[in-house]
Amino acid sequence: MSLKHTYTLWSPIYDLFVDRATRGARRRSIARLGDVGGQTILLPGIGSGLDIPFLPGGARYHGLDLTPAMLERARRRADAADMEIELRVGDAMDLPYEDGRFDTVILHLILAVVPRPPHALSESVRVLRPGGRLLILDKFLRPGQRAPLRRMINPLISRLATRTDVVFEDLLARHPDLRVIEDSPALAGGWFRHIVLRKDEG
Repeated sequence: MSLKHTYTLWSPIYDLFVDRATRGARRRSIARLGDVGGQTILLPGIGSGLDIPFLPGGARYHGLDLTPAMLERARRRADAADMEIELRVGDAMDLPYEDGRFDTVILHLILAVVPRPPHALSESVRVLRPGGRLLILDKFLRPGQRAPLRRMINPLISRLATRTDVVFEDLLARHPDLRVIEDSPALAGGWFRHIVLRKDEG
């Protein structure tokens, strides 16, 4: 089953499972944006738009998702919040934007969802301007962490919704142009993490 098909099926009930559990962590992550006046900000894998109510004004926002059914929910949420945001269908692993277009990229619960996390991170880095920031909220294993249950269930759960075996440090090692500004626990005893990265000026 493709990711698009899976999340089309999930879309009517996705918020029931995810919204309350992640709302506080989303709010805290987005608070790290600070003053966004004049910025252009991308949210790959925006899903049903659970981040939209917390986005500060003053920026130009773009949201992208693989699943039209999820984007329709995001459009309704944006309308309810009176938020101007350009929403389009697209793949976080193959972003339809030019290099260096965005000041900030927000990756909430997407790197551990896509089939190829390194591609998703690489694409976000590509479209980020030098000096720009990546805000990440997701679940990651630590290097060398055994986590036998998480690894055991991954083959099944990755077909249904998300991956449980992604090691963030393995992704980061591919990008010497990224600097870690923050890496702190977010949820579930630190399984979910707040990570802020900055792209080198060049």
